[in-house]
Amino acid sequence: MKFVRSFLILVLALSIVSAQKSSVQKSPAAPESKTLDAARLLRDIEILSADDMEGREAGTAGGEKARAFVARRFAEVGIKPFKDGYLQAFKLGKRRAANVVGFIEGGKYKNRYAVVSAHYDHVGINEGEIFNGADDNASGVAALLALAEYFKKNKPEHTIIFAAFDAEESGLVGARAFVAAPPVSIKNIALNINLDMVSRSEKNELFAAGTYHYPQLKKPVEKAARGSKIKLLFGHDRPEDGGDDWTTQSDHAAFHAVKIPFVYFGVENHRDYHRPSDDFARIDPEFFVRAVETILEAVKNLDKEIG
Repeated sequence: MKFVRSFLILVLALSIVSAQKSSVQKSPAAPESKTLDAARLLRDIEILSADDMEGREAGTAGGEKARAFVARRFAEVGIKPFKDGYLQAFKLGKRRAANVVGFIEGGKYKNRYAVVSAHYDHVGINEGEIFNGADDNASGVAALLALAEYFKKNKPEHTIIFAAFDAEESGLVGARAFVAAPPVSIKNIALNINLDMVSRSEKNELFAAGTYHYPQLKKPVEKAARGSKIKLLFGHDRPEDGGDDWTTQSDHAAFHAVKIPFVYFGVENHRDYHRPSDDFARIDPEFFVRAVETILEAVKNLDKEIG
């Protein structure tokens, strides 16, 4: 009996190990990339969209936890803080919120700035369900961090400000606070590149909005489109688009309001938009990595050509 019991225990243990190995083998590996740390990109979006972030609503404990994570990643990447540190605090009614802001110094035009932005907040918990906001907009923040890692190793011509905005879902409050009190002279901000929802598309499509208003920005983005493994399209920025005009629908609107040119990268709404099902499991890793690679090429081109 002892032998039989021991044998059964051994078989059970081997079965568990085999199942664990099988599970590991079935987990999708990060797509290969020559320009990005794809595994880190996926890890950042996974962490930001986890349940323990409680939906990252501005002014909540979950929002504070997400902010602390983003600030820590800024430091790890090597994004420099401005003199007052990474946080730009502002009031949100009776609550407090804060943007996370830093920079990577440029070379040729170090006193002219491009702002790469993405909002880290989402809509929190509603009726007991956590709205994790993986695509909206943990994806944009993870992409922002990946761009910063690249430019830390490859000096840009312009100084790039990296801004993770809070309270976008509350009416673009963080972006408006930044534009009202920027860490540099607003006259020296040449461009905003805003990232909001960039990790999934059933049509394999990423849109670049803003060139209708600022046609001088189209050529550098078109160059990135030519070599892209996804479809990079223009649109969603004309008044005749009606509800599909994205000109005022994310943080770039705050820059546009003060006549700072912008390009907004994002996908069209999907079935999980602003639903509790917008989870990490629903993103498309292959599309996400290729989208961020394409955005990176566009930012590199814009950095060289905006002057």
